[in-house]
Parts: sequence; structure tokens; C-alpha cells
Amino acid sequence: MVQLTQPVNDPSAAPGEESLGHGLKQRHLTMLGLGGVIGAGLFVGSGAGIAVAGPGIMLSYLFAGGLAMLVMRMLGEMSAAAPASGSFSVHAERALGRWAGFSAGWLYWFLLVVVLAVEATGAATIANGWLPAVPQWAWVAVFMTVFTVSNLTAVRNFGEFEFWLASLKVGAIVLFLGLGTLAITGVLPDTAPVGLANLTGHGGFLPNGWAGVINGILAVVFTFGGLEVVTIAAAESDDPARSVSRAVRTSVWRILFFYIASMLVIVTLLPWNAVRPGESPYVAVLDAIGVPAAGQIMNVVVFVALLSALNANLYSASRMVHSLAERGEAPRGLLRVSPGGVPRRAVLASVAFGFVSVLLNLFWPDTVFSCMLNAVGAVILFVWALIAVSQLRMRRRIEREHPERLVLRMWAFPYLTWAALAAMATVVALMLTDATARQQLLWSAGAAAVVLAVAWIRELRARRDTDMR
Repeated sequence: MVQLTQPVNDPSAAPGEESLGHGLKQRHLTMLGLGGVIGAGLFVGSGAGIAVAGPGIMLSYLFAGGLAMLVMRMLGEMSAAAPASGSFSVHAERALGRWAGFSAGWLYWFLLVVVLAVEATGAATIANGWLPAVPQWAWVAVFMTVFTVSNLTAVRNFGEFEFWLASLKVGAIVLFLGLGTLAITGVLPDTAPVGLANLTGHGGFLPNGWAGVINGILAVVFTFGGLEVVTIAAAESDDPARSVSRAVRTSVWRILFFYIASMLVIVTLLPWNAVRPGESPYVAVLDAIGVPAAGQIMNVVVFVALLSALNANLYSASRMVHSLAERGEAPRGLLRVSPGGVPRRAVLASVAFGFVSVLLNLFWPDTVFSCMLNAVGAVILFVWALIAVSQLRMRRRIEREHPERLVLRMWAFPYLTWAALAAMATVVALMLTDATARQQLLWSAGAAAVVLAVAWIRELRARRDTDMR
């Protein structure tokens, strides 16, 4: 069992081999969290949730966001006490054993590099619509190259790049909320106060009952995946413990506010049954209040959101696989870093698999890539469950060995940790009742089973080698 006191990024490591850089500032961490979560899932995918839950989608987001908030609080507690670039993978190894760290790390890395393909392809589709003369594959190559270069530079430069990309998204949401509020109150030209007609009419606040809210939860719960990057990146800040505490506190509340406030504006201004799945409800609102070229404006916002998420996810993937190599769970060659502390081989390995995923998405989107996407669809639930179980065990150890490190504490421990695990079990049970979600769950369970089997085999070999000595 790895002890809490064992360093993760050894400061005594030889220069150019294992020591990561320390150039991220507090504002970089906060925007990384926002950049990893606010994407096409909010701007476009939220339409599917509204279509099944109506105005009750706000309750769906409250449940899903509350669960994500609890998970991040648990993760923040462990990361503030013992910062590590491998974040929850390292914590799982310390708390549960090598099999848990191996499984969490590799599943999360696989999730990220598959999602890279979705983001790169989505951004390329938008860019191809603007400049049809440039083929979609060329746009993908440009984006992947640009963000590979971004991730190969000093971490401070990467953080600054991501800060401004994420700032554009946040600015767009703030502007949308401002315009929406003015339209609701009738302050905008040619508008009148809308009142509560769309919240209480068209079947009421819960037009499809609590079943609609439940289906809404399944539609939105996975959009909160990506917040974990805050705790991964904190290890490369000047004061990891303090930075991760502040970033977790601020990022989660801001994201929850942006999500729920956006949904409130949308379902107040529009009849919920006017929202179409697959179409952006944000575009529909901007059209309704008379904003010219609303569709193109949102195309730009979604484009930036996809690129920002691509950048953040490539960063997370490279740090996760570097951390796995650091613990002997990935090829040792991935340990080498540049003089500036950038794990370049880990970046290149992650982007290489990302390119493979893109090709699979371009050539076999409905077969091979669809299977891969299903295989990672519910992986974040597995990761969240490991975070909760790890926190249950780590909290007692930290209290016993280093109580002064508990600068960020989980609320109402252990009751809310158990409540979060119960909520995850509820989501799994709900997924089993939905045909589409059940397929994702079963594929993801299969992927997890394969990784767990590999981890178990490695564990047996390690024990055998130990016994032979």
C-alpha cells in the first residue's frame, strides 16, 4: 500500500526526467475547470434534457450538479492534503491498492482520448461549414497540431492559452444570461415581461412528471465530467494545496450557477415543447429575442467551447498517463519531461491515440467509433465511485497521520459521502431502465471489466515476483 507520506512528484528526481513544472496560477486552475466542463453538452446537448423534462430540467441539473459537487468536494479534500498530477488515480492507489489506481487512471485516459475525437470532429464540422474548400480532415489535423504545440510548451503558456479560450465561453454565457434577464423583464426593445406562463403552462412545471426529471438526469449527469482537471492541474501550481482548495470551491459553484441559470432563462422565455433535441436552445432563445445572426453567433461559441475542451482534455490525458508511468503502471519512457517540466512524450502518446480516434470517427462513425464511445459513456461513474470509496478510507488516515493537511473538508463526513455513493447507484439503476443508457452502461462495464482483469493479472505477477525473491 502506498503511504500518504510518499511523494508523488519527487522533487529530487533528476532534471529532465520526472519533475513536472510549476507555472499554473489560481486563475488558470479556475478556468481549466470551467473549460473542461462547459462545452457542446451545455450549448447543444441540453436541448435533449429540456425535451424530456420540460422546466423540470432545472431539478435534473440540481441533482446531477449536486452529485458532481459532492464528488469534487471529496476529491478536493484528498488533493489538498496530498496533491498529485495523477489526482484520483493516485488517491485510489493509496487508499485501495495498485489495482484501483491502475484501473482509474487508464479508464480515465481512454475516456479523454476518445472524447478528443468527438471535440476535434465537431469543431472541424463547424469550420468546414465556414470554409467548405478546406476538407474536414484538414481542419482536424490543424486543430490537433495546434493544441499539441500548446501542450508541448511550458505549462504557464498552456494555462494562459486555456484561460483565454475558457474566458470566451464564460463571457458568452454571462452575456446570454444578461440578455435573457432583460428579455424576461421586458426591458429589451420589442419585448414584454413574460411572467411565469412558460413555467406553468404547456403541461406545467413537470409536464412529463417525475419520470421526465429522471430522464433529464440521465441526459445531463455526464456533462459534469471534466471538473477533475482542476485537481490534476493543481500539482503544477506554486502552492498546490491552497490552489486546489480555492479552485474546487469556486469552479463547482460557478458551473452549477451557469448551468441552472441558463436553463431557467431558456424555459422561462420559450415553451419547453418548442425546444428540439439536437438543436441549440440557446440559438432558439437568441432568435426569439431578436438577436441577429443568432445561429452563427452560437456556432462561434460552440466552436470555441469545443477547442477549449479539447485543449483541457489533452492536458489531462498527458498528465494522467505520465502519473501512471511514474508509478510503474505505464511505459517508463513516458516519464521523461522537457527542461521546462513538460511531459512531452506523454503529450505525444495521448495525441497519437487521439488522432487514431479521430480517424475511426471519420471513417467508421457508426461502427467502430460508436462502440468506443459507448465503452467510455459511463466510465466517469466508475471514476466517481472510486473517488468516493477512496475518500472514505483516506479521510481516516489523514486525520490520524496528518490532520493539519485537512485544509478542505468534505461536508458532513461520512454521511454525504455515502449519500453520493447511493446517488451513483441510483443513476446506474436508472440507466438500466433506459434502452440507450443501458447500452452505454453495459459497454462501459465491459471496458472496466477488461481493465480490472489486466490490473488483477498485474497484481498476481507482482505478488509472485515478490514471493520468488
